[in-house]
Amino acid sequence: MIRLLIADDHTVLRECMVATLRASGDCLVVGEAGDGIAAIEQAHALRPDVAVIDISMPRLSGIDVVRRITEELPRTRVLVLTMHEEDEYVVQMVRAGAAGYLVKDAAADELLKAIRSIAAGGVHFGPYATKILAGRLHQPQDLPQDPYGSLSDREREVLHLVVDGLTIKEIAIRLSISAKGAENHRSRVLAKLDVRNSAELVRYAVRKRIVE
Repeated sequence: MIRLLIADDHTVLRECMVATLRASGDCLVVGEAGDGIAAIEQAHALRPDVAVIDISMPRLSGIDVVRRITEELPRTRVLVLTMHEEDEYVVQMVRAGAAGYLVKDAAADELLKAIRSIAAGGVHFGPYATKILAGRLHQPQDLPQDPYGSLSDREREVLHLVVDGLTIKEIAIRLSISAKGAENHRSRVLAKLDVRNSAELVRYAVRKRIVE
């Protein structure tokens, strides 16, 4: 059986996907997550064979989730399943360590094929992603930059919490740190991204498509 973690913030879609995979006969969904932090926590706790990750999720983006899972849990392979077809997402996910990339209009059979291939040590990129990657081989200078810049994992998490509208006190409680520590993290995020306040940080996150 292929042990799977499914991370997607759209509950109905996630539940439909889980039902489809469970009916396949060789897939066992061991965990589900509705945001990026929960996805990483579930991955560490469950050590799935394959993690199916969406790009746009609360608290931490799918790009960061993929990067952390591939770095921290090298035996867990990652398939990106998303509605996004933009070139930059495909390339960033490959750079983050994804072993596959499918858009959500893919047929259930292709999803199962991708999971089986990745679980067996292979890769699987849908037609669109394959086309983008082939084109990038001839234009390596055009690889997109990481929108998070030099932010650490904790600073990226704080960025998402600020964008979600949490106060310093709420961020401190959420992260189990002091208010002073939360303020220091926020200040470093602003400095590294060259923005002056939380409002500019929100605009930066939207412009860079870190959030929608």
